[in-house]
Amino acid sequence: MARVLIVDDDKNIREVVRFALSRAGHEVVEAADGRAALRAVAEQTIDAVVLDIIMPEEDGLEVCRKIRAQPGPQRAVPILFLSSRDDEFDRVLGLEIGGDDYVTKPFSPRELVARVKAMLRRASMQQPEPQAPSKMLEYGSLRIDPERHRCFWDATEIVLTVTEFSLLQVLLSRPGRVYTRDDLVDRVWGVGHHITDRTVDSHIRRIRAKFAERDGDPVETVYGLGYRLRTDAE
Repeated sequence: MARVLIVDDDKNIREVVRFALSRAGHEVVEAADGRAALRAVAEQTIDAVVLDIIMPEEDGLEVCRKIRAQPGPQRAVPILFLSSRDDEFDRVLGLEIGGDDYVTKPFSPRELVARVKAMLRRASMQQPEPQAPSKMLEYGSLRIDPERHRCFWDATEIVLTVTEFSLLQVLLSRPGRVYTRDDLVDRVWGVGHHITDRTVDSHIRRIRAKFAERDGDPVETVYGLGYRLRTDAE
């Protein structure tokens, strides 16, 4: 069971999402606006957030920015955006600033639960087992600790979301191999998930931007094919 925060100013949508997630066995916390959402994240352990974009007080994009900017482990909490069918710009921007996934309104509660389950699965894969030794993956200046969900470029830590971390870990598993976008979707989100190429591109751009701030760039675009870990990352 996970504790999932639902943030939406529409009471009816919160009720639908709460019912669906509760039936799936999750504990649900609700917030009707962005400020209440930030208080909830600050005051208790949240395992995932379902976040509407358009809200009073603080909109979903601003809430996501503030969660990702705060210190502590909660900054990496998986975030799924709820967005209107027509606001593609907001959906892409949400991924650019740190969202892990999105579902468009109107949505299928069953699909939403599946997306939340996938996010939680990816997050659980990064959690260390009790007293387990660290197994650091290294390639040149890039180091990843999957069990502690930590990533380093030389001596500098790069803070990644769960989805960003999973994508980079796939690329690091076979440096130099080209992964198509479909390959990355299957390995990160799971087979059968309808994730667009643009969603994958948005996450990769965010990864590269974070490394660029530290004078690094471990990912290479192979035009017409996909992405790979740079062979000159060494």
